[in-house]
Amino acid sequence: MNRHQQVVIAYLQEEIRVLKEQLGKRPRFNDDQRRRLAVKGKPTVTFHVLYVFIVLSHHRRRLLHFNVVESPSAGWTTQQLREAFPFTSPPKYLLRDRDSIYGLEFQRRAEALGLEEVRIAPRSPWQSPYVERFIGSVRRECLDHVIVLNQAHLHRLLKAYFAYYHRGRTHLGLDKDAPEPRPVQGPKEGNIVAFPQLGGLHHRYERRAA
Repeated sequence: MNRHQQVVIAYLQEEIRVLKEQLGKRPRFNDDQRRRLAVKGKPTVTFHVLYVFIVLSHHRRRLLHFNVVESPSAGWTTQQLREAFPFTSPPKYLLRDRDSIYGLEFQRRAEALGLEEVRIAPRSPWQSPYVERFIGSVRRECLDHVIVLNQAHLHRLLKAYFAYYHRGRTHLGLDKDAPEPRPVQGPKEGNIVAFPQLGGLHHRYERRAA
């Protein structure tokens, strides 16, 4: 048994343990349980574990940047920060956890961009609620329904989901609007038409004239 297989087995065992705790109930994962499952990455059909880096804007829950890698490093993580803000002015604050992958190089790049890093307390994912909720949504609404083949497949899959997330998925915190604002359509604008997203896994609804 190689290292990748051991990681996947540990991942599945953790999911089974959590489900057993919720036996007889609708599964509800707390922040700490979701984080323990999420940080191990997404296993592929060949037992490789892939990791996803995301930069999320709190204002309208917009995803600013994401990328997928099999073996994340401090240098790769620093490069993602460069790619997240190539031309536009970055926000004032960068909220993150205390993972060791955010090393000195990453901190120097954040400082050069004018970002003030705010680190949450150790083992306190609830102090970063927006991104934790986002990770849970990606898992429940996308990754839990598919078998990932490889890195390119996961990247395409997430790109399609994020397009739906930005334009079609409503948020209670945004008054049932999407991160990219949608116009309110009244009954006079036509019948409701469903547009499949992610191969029919989700749908976007609009009114269209007959």
